[in-house]
Amino acid sequence: MKNYQSSGLDYKFLNYSSEFSFPNSIECYPRVGERYRLCPVDNLLGVSVFHSTYYRLPSISNVSVVTTVHDFIYEIQVGGIKALVHSFQKNRAIRASDRIICISENTKHDLLHFLPDVSEDRISVVYNGVSDDYYKLGDTEYDNYALFVGARGGYKNFKFAVDLVSTIPGLALCIVGGGKLNSSELDYLNSKIGGRFRALGYVNVHDLNLLYNKALCLIYPSSYEGFGIPVVEAMKAGCPVVALNKSSIPEIAGGAALLGESLDVDYFHDMVMELYKDKFRSFYVNAGLGNSERFSWAKCAKETLNVYSELR
Repeated sequence: MKNYQSSGLDYKFLNYSSEFSFPNSIECYPRVGERYRLCPVDNLLGVSVFHSTYYRLPSISNVSVVTTVHDFIYEIQVGGIKALVHSFQKNRAIRASDRIICISENTKHDLLHFLPDVSEDRISVVYNGVSDDYYKLGDTEYDNYALFVGARGGYKNFKFAVDLVSTIPGLALCIVGGGKLNSSELDYLNSKIGGRFRALGYVNVHDLNLLYNKALCLIYPSSYEGFGIPVVEAMKAGCPVVALNKSSIPEIAGGAALLGESLDVDYFHDMVMELYKDKFRSFYVNAGLGNSERFSWAKCAKETLNVYSELR
């Protein structure tokens, strides 16, 4: 076990291995290019609906096909050969589907932009859920750190978050997930906020909930998201969210986050500084808690079943 200590509060984090072993009772023999192949369902009797959450199609034709579309990151942010391969598989699945689920109105908008030949009548928006393991821990006092959760590359604008924290003396940055910091990231962090950051790597849900509860805020300056689950996780835990007013973020935040129109450090600085005012921070804590009630896995499951029923 490792301990992280900040302002008298101890956090415990589990060491973890990136290696994963399947249980002995399960044997998997993946074929070359498995994710691009038709999914072998020939021997499954009574299958009436095939639902792929990552652009696979079934090996049989006498079933209804539902595909969930998460985002258009490859088309908007990545480009190159990776985007071409990804888009080919995605577009093939979308066009072959009887019904299409988008995880936000923003993703639906992007789908209709990139595939204008797809009928809007085939598309339903079903929001992701967020685990009930995230919740507010009573009247917990915040500690003087901001959170950055998830991947850090490219459009996630991690360096902007570091720049922002560097403008607020005494504020620390806790970095969760996204893999190990590379040498470039470490050099940048040390040059900007040396001694004021902790890279926590993977943390379990219990510890992440505690981190959200104790953070001054979540800094989420991503310029593109299909949904943005950390936004809702933070809100469910009573953590104010400071984010960029782009893509799906305003839709998911529902007016309960502090949003900047551009990556302007001075503007974001002023927003974060307002969170040191108890009345102002309480407003966004309560607004976030209310907004987070829109998202649950039970609601997601019910609405997904409704899509299936439309295929009968």
